[in-house]
Amino acid sequence: YVSSTPATRVDVVNLQEQLDNRLQQRQARETGICPVREELYSQCFDELIRQVTINCAERGLLLLRVRDEIYMTIAAYQTLYESSIAFGIRKALMAEQRKTSIARRFAVLTERLSDLSTERVEREHPEPGGDEGGPREAGGRPHRPNRHDQQEGDRAARGRGAEAPAGGAAAQSGERADQADAGADAGRPQVA
Repeated sequence: YVSSTPATRVDVVNLQEQLDNRLQQRQARETGICPVREELYSQCFDELIRQVTINCAERGLLLLRVRDEIYMTIAAYQTLYESSIAFGIRKALMAEQRKTSIARRFAVLTERLSDLSTERVEREHPEPGGDEGGPREAGGRPHRPNRHDQQEGDRAARGRGAEAPAGGAAAQSGERADQADAGADAGRPQVA
């Protein structure tokens, strides 16, 4: 039942006193977000709109529009707040996962660095009895002949084989020339 009698000044003062009493009874917080305080002020505002509407319907309808707009704005802010909280939680979880991934990668790289350091020390200080006398590559590893080295050796051997007969032929032709000169000298008269 809603009274249709216009509200007086006394009714407004009584409404204010009732609001204060209800706030104290339900222990509503004075600051910050408080659902109890929000509910009591909403009821008080509805009562004020009712009192105003009895005196002037147009003014009451305009107050209803204002009230609905305020509720919509508050609901939008609540949605934005909740979505921002969810976004922050997602970002925190992603950062934690990335931190864990980086920690695992760091452990793997540290272990790899340790292995490489050990390998480098072993190369710089080889154990006695190893093949330290053989040729070594730029990194300190022992040089192992490969197919390219074998081909180079074959070419060098062929080159030496080709030079030997040529050198032997030259030596033989030189001996023949010496013999011919000696024969020619023997046929000439000796001058005292």
